[in-house]
Amino acid sequence: MDLATIIGVISGISLLVAAIAADGSLWGFWDVPSILVVLGGTVAATLVNHSLSDITRVLAMVKVAFTDRKYSGRELIDQLVGLAEKARREGLLAMEEEAAQIEDAFLRKGIQLIVDGTDPDLVRNVLEIELAFQEERHRAGQGIFEDMGSYAPAFGMIGTLIGLINMLADIDDAEKIAPGMALALITTLYGSVLANLIFLPIAGKLRTRSDEEVLYRQIMLEGILSIQAGENPRLVEEKLTAFLSPGERARTEARSRELEDDIRMRTGTVRGNV
Repeated sequence: MDLATIIGVISGISLLVAAIAADGSLWGFWDVPSILVVLGGTVAATLVNHSLSDITRVLAMVKVAFTDRKYSGRELIDQLVGLAEKARREGLLAMEEEAAQIEDAFLRKGIQLIVDGTDPDLVRNVLEIELAFQEERHRAGQGIFEDMGSYAPAFGMIGTLIGLINMLADIDDAEKIAPGMALALITTLYGSVLANLIFLPIAGKLRTRSDEEVLYRQIMLEGILSIQAGENPRLVEEKLTAFLSPGERARTEARSRELEDDIRMRTGTVRGNV
């Protein structure tokens, strides 16, 4: 699970509840008709704006937002460098058996294309088209939550208008004006909280997840084309390392130095024993 998302939602709700309880009663902020107006209106407007097939994927997208999916660029580069070394030693056809065992469908497809002798330009076009459609699917999911984030405050205002109309209908009764105004404003509160604590942050988290996955796929794409071109594995590693963030690159270099020092120490120990 993604602790940042969970902590953010729980802490946001907790702080709101604590702020309300400090100066008033929580039950005063609970109004079922207001919830129906805001949630029902938001869902209805989303159904109008999006296809049913897109809406059915909402739960899966929520799962993505709350699931910690860490992509290790270093592990991917090591895998691609290993494939480059095998291809350089034994030829591209030698990777056919390994290609079938690759878990990632995008990488598996790319390796199979170069094993089959597909033209490099065609390999790039096929993989870039798949990557483009993947980004489009991701944007569709983000768009649903962005739309819900814009609809919720709007229906909150609609609920407020409904409450004000009902309040003005009893304007002759002064005792009902203040409670009526309070209930009328609750829908605006519901809409703002849902939009800014749930819908829009989830859209942002989905965008972040999409950017991470696209970068991961771009590393694969460049690695696949480098393997097909028969480039030196060392050069392949240098090229792909450029995709990593400065922090991850620094950690990689530190680990490489540790490995080299360990190898030198072992080599020196062996020679000393000899």
